[in-house]
Amino acid sequence: MARKMQIMKVSPAAAERVRELVDGADEPKAGLRISIKKGGCAGMEYAMALVDGVQPGDDVIEADGAKVFIDPAAVLYLIGSEMDFETTKFRSGFVFRNPNEVSSCGCGESVSLKAADPAALSA
Repeated sequence: MARKMQIMKVSPAAAERVRELVDGADEPKAGLRISIKKGGCAGMEYAMALVDGVQPGDDVIEADGAKVFIDPAAVLYLIGSEMDFETTKFRSGFVFRNPNEVSSCGCGESVSLKAADPAALSA
């Protein structure tokens, strides 16, 4: 699906980690699919899975040789976001900087998101 804007930015560190995951998979994978699911104490969670290819309606982001597929049901929650990968002394993982985030739980595993205005898709 062609859009005037890119739904989400993928940092160089996140792109590198996606490539590592795809290259290290037991079976060939095309990229990482991002979706939003209900769960956690704040109500929603980011979900990620290695996938064989694009699914109908997915937005595709290509960054530094990595492919990230966005579930169409997650688009309005991810508009304007940046996906990064951070490593600290105690943990490493993907981090989402999301302007649509209203709040997050204390453990950082779930978030409360508001959908962006659909008009933003044609901006």
